[in-house]
Amino acid sequence: MTERGREGRVVPLRGWRRERPTTVRELAHLSDEAVLALIARADDHALAELYRRFGRLAYGLAFRILRDDALAQDAVQEAFLGVWRAAGRFTAERAKPSTWLLTLVHRRAVDLVRREERRRAEPLQPDTEPLDAGTPDEAELATQREAIRDALRKLPPEQREAIELAYYGGYTQSELAERLDQPLGTIKSRMFTGLARLRDVLGEDARSFQGQSP
Repeated sequence: MTERGREGRVVPLRGWRRERPTTVRELAHLSDEAVLALIARADDHALAELYRRFGRLAYGLAFRILRDDALAQDAVQEAFLGVWRAAGRFTAERAKPSTWLLTLVHRRAVDLVRREERRRAEPLQPDTEPLDAGTPDEAELATQREAIRDALRKLPPEQREAIELAYYGGYTQSELAERLDQPLGTIKSRMFTGLARLRDVLGEDARSFQGQSP
C-alpha cells in the first residue's frame, strides 16, 4: 500500500466497491454531475470535492435564512448528509447539482427556523416543578454512552479519529485539518460520512454529535 493509500483510504459504505481510487486532481476536472455519480458510489473524496465547490455558497444561503452561525453550520451539514444518502436519486434532467444541493440547504434551514420558533413559543416550566423532574435515568445514560462507543468502534479509523477529536477533544474542523495535515474539505467529508453511519446505527442517540463548527 502506498503512502497515499494509508493517508486517504476510502472505506465504502454498505458494500459499495469503487473500481479505482479518485484523486484530488482527477476530481477537479470532473463535472458536478460526475462528482455526484461518484458520491452515489460512496466515494467520500467526491463528497469533499463537492463541499470544496459549493460549501461556501451553501453556508451563505443558510446564514441568510438563519442569521446564526451554529444553526447555519447545522443546515449545511444536514444538506451534505442528504446528498450523501440521496446522490443515487439525482436526475440531471430536472436540475443542476448546485440547484439541487442549495434546495436541500434551503429546506433544512427553513426547518431549523421553524424548530427555533416552536422552541421559543413553548411555555416555561413552572417554578414549582421538582428539580429532578425529567432528569434522565443514569442507567439509561450509561447505556447510551456504551452504544455510542460501540458505534464509534465500527467506523473506519479516519472517520472515528475525526469525530472523537472533534467531540471529545474539542477541536474545530479547521483545527483538525491542521492537526491531521488534511484539507478542510476532507475533514468535513469524514465528519459527514462518519455521522451518517452513526445515525444509521444510533438513530436519535446520534443527536449528541450535532453542531460542530468549522
